[in-house]
Amino acid sequence: MPGVARLPLLLGLLLLPRPGRPLDLADYTYDLAEEDDSEPLNYKDPCKAAAFLGDIALDEEDLRAFQVQQAADLRQHTARKSSIKGAVPGNTSTPSCQSTNGQPQREACGRWRGRSRSRRAATSRPERVWPDGVIPFVIGGNFTGSQRAVFRQAMRHWEKHTCVTFLERTDEDSYIVFTYRPCGCCSYVGRRGGGPQAISIGKNCDKFGIVVHELGHVVGFWHEHTRPDRDRHVSIVRENIQPGQEYNFLKMEPQEVESLGETYDFDSIMHYARNTFSRGIFLDTIVPKYEVNGVKPPIGQRTRLSKGDIAQARKLYKCPACGETLQDSTGNFSSPEYPNGYSAHMHCVWRISVTPGEKIILNFTSLDLYRSRLCWYDYVEVRDGFWRKAPLRGRFCGSKLPEPIVSTDSRLWVEFRSSSNWVGKGFFAVYEAICGGDVKKDYGHIQSPNYPDDYRPSKVCIWRIQVSEGFHVGLTFQSFEIERHDSCAYDYLEVRDGHSESSTLIGRYCGYEKPDDIKSTSSRLWLKFVSDGSINKAGFAVNFFKEVDECSRPNRGGCEQRCLNTLGSYKCSCDPGYELAPDKRRCEAACGGFLTKLNGSITSPGWPKEYPPNKNCIWQLVAPTQYRISLQFDFFETEGNDVCKYDFVEVRSGLTADSKLHGKFCGSEKPEVITSQYNNMRVEFKSDNTVSKKGFKAHFFSDKDECSKDNGGCQQDCVNTFGSYECQCRSGFVLHDNKHDCKEAGCDHKVTSTSGTITSPNWPDKYPSKKECTWAISSTPGHRVKLTFMEMDIESQPECAYDHLEVFDGRDAKAPVLGRFCGSKKPEPVLATGSRMFLRFYSDNSVQRKGFQASHATECGGQVRADVKTKDLYSHAQFGDNNYPGGVDCEWVIVAEEGYGVELVFQTFEVEEETDCGYDYMELFDGYDSTAPRLGRYCGSGPPEEVYSAGDSVLVKFHSDDTITKKGFHLRYTSTKFQDTLHSRK
Repeated sequence: MPGVARLPLLLGLLLLPRPGRPLDLADYTYDLAEEDDSEPLNYKDPCKAAAFLGDIALDEEDLRAFQVQQAADLRQHTARKSSIKGAVPGNTSTPSCQSTNGQPQREACGRWRGRSRSRRAATSRPERVWPDGVIPFVIGGNFTGSQRAVFRQAMRHWEKHTCVTFLERTDEDSYIVFTYRPCGCCSYVGRRGGGPQAISIGKNCDKFGIVVHELGHVVGFWHEHTRPDRDRHVSIVRENIQPGQEYNFLKMEPQEVESLGETYDFDSIMHYARNTFSRGIFLDTIVPKYEVNGVKPPIGQRTRLSKGDIAQARKLYKCPACGETLQDSTGNFSSPEYPNGYSAHMHCVWRISVTPGEKIILNFTSLDLYRSRLCWYDYVEVRDGFWRKAPLRGRFCGSKLPEPIVSTDSRLWVEFRSSSNWVGKGFFAVYEAICGGDVKKDYGHIQSPNYPDDYRPSKVCIWRIQVSEGFHVGLTFQSFEIERHDSCAYDYLEVRDGHSESSTLIGRYCGYEKPDDIKSTSSRLWLKFVSDGSINKAGFAVNFFKEVDECSRPNRGGCEQRCLNTLGSYKCSCDPGYELAPDKRRCEAACGGFLTKLNGSITSPGWPKEYPPNKNCIWQLVAPTQYRISLQFDFFETEGNDVCKYDFVEVRSGLTADSKLHGKFCGSEKPEVITSQYNNMRVEFKSDNTVSKKGFKAHFFSDKDECSKDNGGCQQDCVNTFGSYECQCRSGFVLHDNKHDCKEAGCDHKVTSTSGTITSPNWPDKYPSKKECTWAISSTPGHRVKLTFMEMDIESQPECAYDHLEVFDGRDAKAPVLGRFCGSKKPEPVLATGSRMFLRFYSDNSVQRKGFQASHATECGGQVRADVKTKDLYSHAQFGDNNYPGGVDCEWVIVAEEGYGVELVFQTFEVEEETDCGYDYMELFDGYDSTAPRLGRYCGSGPPEEVYSAGDSVLVKFHSDDTITKKGFHLRYTSTKFQDTLHSRK
């Protein structure tokens, strides 16, 4: 929907749920823009908080941690946010999201508003600390593989330096959900109650340091500058704070915050930057009061946990004094002071965590502990999992070395305790991660070695997956990036339908596109990952689970007409002419139908009122043989944007869903008349569950295609028209007076379109002899002409002296030559320096070939000359016809002769508006490049009417992101002797 961010629904699946399967959103593929928010999962949503403090969501209980007046201010600010431009409709509590580098950004919470973040005074409430430091998580299905990898890297960073454990959720009641919410980057502090709670990672929040920061809130950290004692360490410069943002600098009450004896931490990843919520980038809002090691300490880093962060987290979660988290593929560890003897009353924990899909071999190479019955006093204990309650693999003491221990999964817990005064050497152990093996369970995760970091070279891993008998194995890919090769000869993942290398091959995969979901025909699946010794990539992450065909049951899943099994679930469907009822099982009469009339009309359901949600209508139109069907829209209005994700009409030649597509249409612009290639046409209308519009009305008519028989008597091309037909001639020919034959024509062409195709005379047949043709191409001022060759077959000669195509950098053949081409080798693209290009094709009287086919388009930017004559420059080549495209970066250098300046006068300026011009903008510099003084960055209604340079050149930069687009800009430039040192005047 244009202009409105869609809210994600975490579990609002149309697929019918399968009981008994662990919840994992990543098992489902759905687009964020298509999600249903009418049936939201009952999780703690930070975007619906009572109030906000920066990126922290506050509930009513949190508000009591502030003074009464401060809490009132927070509520008032939250209510005020609901009325600002960009607020999410229907949500009266939109947090004020911030940026990572201290520069203030947007206020609309659907996007990442910059980098003002904050830090850690730890929660003092024990109920908000996660029990045993275990935080189960689920990652929403709308995130990409690379985003998932960043989330996992951030969680591993916390695990590496603390005793917190992030665990993929199975059946835990309390867990976090990574989701994309309209409040950008925001989270509650600590654990909230006995259910799921969201951590929102909005647009541009998917950076490592930002995710580490947000996880800090989940772990239980407030912002460092909200500590009650902060005024002894930093000064808040209130006059520099953006109006209305002062509430972000409130202090917590002492009873809410526990600093655990740690000093104020300027280096914390949870600390605000110096210019967070500043009125200007160079105005400080928070300043350290004293120097550290002779300098004022920097604040607001978003790189890694600080020493203070780590120390306080270890205290908050009562981490053992010794031990660590081991994440490398190989390593070793030992009891304290080994081999010189350990002390009494020691307690150490080592957590070994490798990539899911790998197992751990643990080998004790030395053991010398006090021996007692049942190892009651001094012992080292190994558990097969992530925490102290995992299955016990053994408790060891004395001097007898245990047998090597192999984990059943990717984690081991090793705990050492001493209580006696007996002095032994202690122990020494080594471990190694091994990939592959037999995996006998009904669900789980497998990842390439070292994921989410690059996999290691020269690895061969084989997994044999087996689920319960009577079920199939379902496999879904969450992330996939393996060295690309046409035949996957170097690095690859191979999947076979069975339990051995001789089983039926399902596929060998490499590259960067996620493979389709896979379903085995039995209860077994065989995976093999191979990497060579050179290029390494991020690898893959897959989920597997037991899969059953519900449609094979006697009641066919409760479906009235048709049952379609899908991976992980199933869905009901209906026969043609019927559609699913709201219960998604029964069928009822539908819109659409099978029409054989020569003419008639079709309308969207409910016409002329708004169409209902969740409709899917298919019309199949069939005419007699040798007829063609034309469809003309009389009215058209659906929800939609350029990509037509939500509601749309799709028209095809043929009767099936994979027939030739003529177009997918949405919005309010009526499509052109569409004529089928054959005697049948398929029209499909779909609406989602949100916005409804009036829909469409169209009429269709059938016409006999005279061109289908003997080409209509035309010598070259026959074009069918309604009620008749007409003959047309190819390039270099004109129609004869008899309206059927073609004769040679003049061959000079003027091309003014921004893009198109140019071919040699008579293409694709051989060009005639003794022919000279020209094409004068002119484009929009400020946009260079680019010529790209698709085919080339001109008589060859080393110097192209015979037949050739010559390209000139200007309006005619007097311009500089860009190239002379012949032969069969396709030339590289040719780019003019300006908005004009001239082509000349010549053939002599001997050899003729097929000729050439090339496309012309435009590229923005380049250097242009300013003189006394006024010239134009446009933001994009189709200015006036279309909005500027998304994802554009253009640079123009306007140069005047020495001693003159450049004057810019803006005729039109309409660029997406935002407070700091962070999305789309035009930027001016007083010189050749961006190192020159900046004249300004502009968006919205734009700069002054006139801008003057102080020097002889101006750099014009234009940037657009990939979302909202506007009309663009049109400026006129000229040289002037009267530079204004203030650069602009009204």
